[in-house]
Amino acid sequence: MHLPQGKLTNGLIIANVVIFLLLWVSGLEQDAILRGAFFPIRLGEGYPALDQVAGIVPAWLTPMSSAFLHTGLMHIAFNMLMLLFCGRFVEQALGPQLMALLYVLGAYAASIAEFLFNSSSTIPVVGASGAISAVLGAYALLFARNEVKAVGPVPGHIVRIVWLTLAWIGIQLMIGIATRGDLHGIAIYAHIGGFVAGLLLTRPLLEWRFRSA
Repeated sequence: MHLPQGKLTNGLIIANVVIFLLLWVSGLEQDAILRGAFFPIRLGEGYPALDQVAGIVPAWLTPMSSAFLHTGLMHIAFNMLMLLFCGRFVEQALGPQLMALLYVLGAYAASIAEFLFNSSSTIPVVGASGAISAVLGAYALLFARNEVKAVGPVPGHIVRIVWLTLAWIGIQLMIGIATRGDLHGIAIYAHIGGFVAGLLLTRPLLEWRFRSA
């Protein structure tokens, strides 16, 4: 399969890899996670002990800063492979500017979803998988080959969104079962939130692009 060009996708991958390598070589991974990770509790009741850390990223910016932090080689390798193979196709369809908007909104949707279900959690959420889940949602919607028919008054594209959402939720639940119910370290809700955001945003972004062309 020939991958289309994707300057934004390539730039995101390079930025993530460079940040990962710099933190790894300098031994500052844990310090970066402390300062830049998304802690759900900070958006709710607050986390005074953490908020006093010098140089900590403001809570409202951590959905983005956390998207450039990874906990290990396998973590970043899997995320970047998914971004490479799906991101370039989505970027070709949406264009780099709207792809960037999708990525940012996906990161925020992922963090909001994690907050809604784990608002008192003090476990740091890091990684680009929430934002990439939005890209995956867009990819699934744009390049699914099977035609989905309308169900009563519900249009076919809405039915597709519902089915893809249910399928993605099912995959996340299977991940939870595979980990024997221990979801520590797996931001299941963030993945679902990002994916659903991608599904919901793709059509409006496409219409925006071609209406502005």
